[in-house]
Amino acid sequence: MIIKVCGMRDAANIKEVSQLDIDWMGFIFFPKSPRYVRQINSNAGFIPDYPSLRNNDGDEPSPKKIKRVGVFVDDMPQNIVTRVVNFRLDIVQLQGCENAIMIDNLRRTLEPDIHKGIKIMKALSVASAADVEKYKDYEGHVDYFLFDTKTPLKGGSGNKFDWSVLDAYDGKTPFLLSGGIGPDDVERIREFNHPECIGIDVNSRFETVPGVKDAALLKSFVEALRG
Repeated sequence: MIIKVCGMRDAANIKEVSQLDIDWMGFIFFPKSPRYVRQINSNAGFIPDYPSLRNNDGDEPSPKKIKRVGVFVDDMPQNIVTRVVNFRLDIVQLQGCENAIMIDNLRRTLEPDIHKGIKIMKALSVASAADVEKYKDYEGHVDYFLFDTKTPLKGGSGNKFDWSVLDAYDGKTPFLLSGGIGPDDVERIREFNHPECIGIDVNSRFETVPGVKDAALLKSFVEALRG
């Protein structure tokens, strides 16, 4: 199972969380978010290259390379490209009303010259089976879906949705569960069963303040889920 920790921006906290058995780390580039990453040059030490976050070709081996996910909401393509380069992003997560044409154009811009193998994930806000059906607009255009709770906040609300509505998802694109997942949801996650579910996304329910995660709480959760 992929475990994605989103809403990271504090260098010391990134170092702590990078030591855990997680797979993806998310950085939010949406100015209205309380977890907005303002600094755009990772070389300035904002997101240092700790071994588990290192993007290289194996010159310096590490236990696990955590993939970097950039979260964008209806942003200009050139802004997305700039952040892919400066933060060496592995995955672009689109959290707004982006359409398939924009996504295809973005991929052609990035692949292969700027970032070979870049992945694109489309977040869909869900409250009902009808919301799930919107995946059909993006099937074949993205590498992953992320199903999140439908709120005006564009993610990070801490609110859950009824996962049973995902029975309506019969697509072939793998997806992550999101939306208010917290320390007490280990059994709920284990009991959820869908052939295309490959992981979870956690954020606000593990925070001490917006953008800073409780590493000890995350560690207990990850170990319980992996165990």
